[in-house]
Amino acid sequence: MADHVIPHFHNESGVPTIEVGAKEFMCVGANPPFDHPHVFLDLGDDNEIICPYCSTHYRFAADLAAGDARPPECVLKDQAA
Repeated sequence: MADHVIPHFHNESGVPTIEVGAKEFMCVGANPPFDHPHVFLDLGDDNEIICPYCSTHYRFAADLAAGDARPPECVLKDQAA
């Protein structure tokens, strides 16, 4: 079993860019029950990526912890394991 949980982020507020502290994460689009299929995104060597499902633009921010986002309300809370 994995030692860590993959962070999940959403863009229910429709912000143009979400900064995240993780290089691997899931985009869910909006808060459930209006979420899209959870899409695994891996930045690899890049610092930016666009979700192919909802077109949310994500940017890596090294000053944030892995599960944090800017704006902070874009972190999906109470995710199921």
